[in-house]
Amino acid sequence: MEAYANALLIAVPLFMFLITIEIIYGHYVGKQTHTFMDTISSLTSGITNVIKDSLGLIIILVSYPYLVEKISIISLPNNFFLWFIAFICIDFAQYWIHRLNHKINFFWNQHIIHHSSEEFNLACALRQSISNLLGFTAVFLIPAAILGVPPKIITTLAPLHLFGQFWYHTKHIGKLGFLEYIIVTPSQHRVHHAINPEYIDKNLASIFCVWDRLFGTFQEELDDVEPVYGVLKPVRTWNPFWINFQHLWRLITDAFYTRDWKAKFLIWFKPTGWRPDDMKKRFPIPTINDVKSQVKYSVNTTLEVKIWAFIQLLAVNIFLFFLLYNYSELDINHRFWIASIIMITIFGYTSIMDGHKWANRFEFVRCSLALIYFNLPFQFEFYSFVSKPFLYFSIFYFSLTLLSLLFIRMPVKIVYGETD
Repeated sequence: MEAYANALLIAVPLFMFLITIEIIYGHYVGKQTHTFMDTISSLTSGITNVIKDSLGLIIILVSYPYLVEKISIISLPNNFFLWFIAFICIDFAQYWIHRLNHKINFFWNQHIIHHSSEEFNLACALRQSISNLLGFTAVFLIPAAILGVPPKIITTLAPLHLFGQFWYHTKHIGKLGFLEYIIVTPSQHRVHHAINPEYIDKNLASIFCVWDRLFGTFQEELDDVEPVYGVLKPVRTWNPFWINFQHLWRLITDAFYTRDWKAKFLIWFKPTGWRPDDMKKRFPIPTINDVKSQVKYSVNTTLEVKIWAFIQLLAVNIFLFFLLYNYSELDINHRFWIASIIMITIFGYTSIMDGHKWANRFEFVRCSLALIYFNLPFQFEFYSFVSKPFLYFSIFYFSLTLLSLLFIRMPVKIVYGETD
């Protein structure tokens, strides 16, 4: 995890820089693909994923080292060819994991956040899950295990494979000629994120598009069908926690309340979006039936709320970089403590972005308790060997946030999206 944290210290600033460039470019050419609240929500979602992954919050059902030990039949020399084979195996595995996430109700929960944005830009690439708590990737890496690819190579290439999927989340790059037959391009991935009937559940590959062409999931971007982005059951929130577990909660409630006993079991393994007939009638869920009439989620937000949300995002990034930079020096308790501050802060300010009436009171309690905690004597002793200025920053941040709550006019929801 320490190596992953170090990689994030480089990757996160790079991603932020490229997103800023995209925003500036969009403004310059008069084709802005970002909206303020959506981009804040996307960046925030990325931070929650970084926290979850850096803490290793996952239950490994089958480990790759175990598979290598049990089923490897050859041992290839450690050269470029081995690393290339390993990368191909990772890409092949990711295709099938991605396909599973799209096709099965239970697994869609861990992928919905990536598709939840109704925009398409580099920021939405950072909408990554915190609900993928079961690790089964190794099952799809059986070809690599049979070939005896060392676990260290897999763990080295996996983050690079993930980071390599960032660049093609953009509207500003058109089709790329012969590359359209080799790699996943922005054009192909626009199709993937679209909810148009012609496009939905297509182009599931991550780096090499050969898997889509080979297994029948490829779809070219059509000139006469403009992609419409989001999910068919709009999430209607900026809060990454609601987005991450919204679908799972619906599955749980449907399974509990349905009068069809067979459906209580089958709902988890049915195609994504399937619901028991009685639940669709008793508890209908707002759904987009005509993508051409999609109404994007929006909140009537005041300027001071936008400024406040941006400052909150900056503060959260400072907390995050403190955690990543000092990862090796912090024990597990302090890692979880700082991570909790970040996660609770995110829950608070995205709830205000959503216009919840209780969010202001939640923030008041959060900041008050934090100030009490940060002023306890033993905190100064702890930060004496890491960064005492960070403690002072924390006290200043929570004090300023507490004071600012007196002047923030809560936003009001005005758009929810098309309903049944």
